[in-house]
Amino acid sequence: MITASKLLSQGQGLAPVLLKRASSVELDWDIRQKSRFAATDTLGRELGVFLPRGTLVRGGDVLVAEDGSLIRVIAAPQAVLRITTCARHGSPFDLTRAAYHLGNRHVPIELKPDHLKIEPDHVLADMLRAMHLTVVEAQEAFEPEGGAYSAGGHGLDHGHAHAHDHAHGHEHDHGHEHGPGCGHDHGDSHGHAHKHPH
Repeated sequence: MITASKLLSQGQGLAPVLLKRASSVELDWDIRQKSRFAATDTLGRELGVFLPRGTLVRGGDVLVAEDGSLIRVIAAPQAVLRITTCARHGSPFDLTRAAYHLGNRHVPIELKPDHLKIEPDHVLADMLRAMHLTVVEAQEAFEPEGGAYSAGGHGLDHGHAHAHDHAHGHEHDHGHEHGPGCGHDHGDSHGHAHKHPH
């Protein structure tokens, strides 16, 4: 087994030619959030990875083995829930609300300008759909925010001002499925012609 105890964030300082020659290892988020793990690289070598506690390994990072060899880390596609605003009835602010509520539950979240990603959870999926968001299952790399999991403190505001919960008025969304195959043929009974106050 080859030991790797050094991590170069995004291969910083390495010449592209060295990175091209490097072997690679594909790891999902469950492994990449650990500081000690075993893996097998593309050359078939068994790796023992021993990083400082609290280290998060990101796709694009480079491990340096004890023999000086380099191993590129690839974020493996994994099951995720991809959360987007409802194209017909939603607003970009809906994603902010979703990130707030997920943050209060200390859920790892990948934040993107036009979507969020979380690990599969049917209870959270139902909550998000009730908040009028579109939730679909996908197989994608997962790179959640590191703030809440690193020693640097929390990257999310955990205030508890819940007074805005009723502002959206979606308590009528029983059975309003925002997922695969949602055709938005909900008729007028849902009353979605209202303007969002955001």
